[in-house]
Amino acid sequence: MSHAPHSHAGTAGNRALYFAAGITLAYAAIEAGAGWWANSLALLSDAGHMLTDTSALLIASLGAWLAQRAPSPRHSYGLGRAEFVAALVNGLLMLAVATVIVVHAFERMQQPLEVKGGVVVVVAFLGLLLNVLVLYLLGHGAEDLNRRAAALHVMSDLLASIAALLSGLVILFTGWTLVDPVLSLLIVVFILVSTLRLLREALHGLMEGVPLGLSLSAIGVDMAARAGVRSVHDLHIWSLSSRRLALSAHVVLDDLGQWDAILVDLREMLEHQHGITHVTLQPETTTRVLHFQGG
Repeated sequence: MSHAPHSHAGTAGNRALYFAAGITLAYAAIEAGAGWWANSLALLSDAGHMLTDTSALLIASLGAWLAQRAPSPRHSYGLGRAEFVAALVNGLLMLAVATVIVVHAFERMQQPLEVKGGVVVVVAFLGLLLNVLVLYLLGHGAEDLNRRAAALHVMSDLLASIAALLSGLVILFTGWTLVDPVLSLLIVVFILVSTLRLLREALHGLMEGVPLGLSLSAIGVDMAARAGVRSVHDLHIWSLSSRRLALSAHVVLDDLGQWDAILVDLREMLEHQHGITHVTLQPETTTRVLHFQGG
């Protein structure tokens, strides 16, 4: 039984995540305060959505930090799974935020309040510029999966900032305050899309599901097709963290004497073709159950 060595990302490549999370969180607080003062539910909704983006950035940063912590006798795989727990808690909190926004939006529709359109326009425009800056920061190092995922969250927040800006412009030039709760409901849609995706990934990871985007059967066939491999069975694939995948399997060989070379070949194939770096394989010469067989 053999184990592939761990690979850990350095901290230098994640500075953009830390900085982007910091400025996004700071502006979310400013936007929430301005939205409260201006009676703008659209600004408050956008602030809530920016909070989801901050959480996504911090979760990505947390995953990168936890990935560097060495396994211990108490946590033999390390603490990478904490990322899924944090994502689950974050998703549930944001569902609560979305619910509060919806309730207040319907209240505003029944009893409209005066909204300071000029304040909404200025703050939403600054938020739009901030999102463009964050996307620029995340764009440097786009090869990193976590940064690309975080950039998708920020892109949805940019759309929410545009919705808040439109709300302020409509109120400023027409005085139609009903547009504020209407567009806040649109922002809730952006929040729910990001949050439900986050919850799905968190629950899937905690339940040790096969990582999204990977096919258990396809990987089993790829392994069984390597030279010297007769078949593969008891194949399992799961996530140790969002960026660290693990695999275990029993490998039936034509010749046990070739195991060392076959092991190296399988490890390289799994890492380069499927991104799986933590591999545990058990060589065998006979098997009772054949799940994946080579041609």
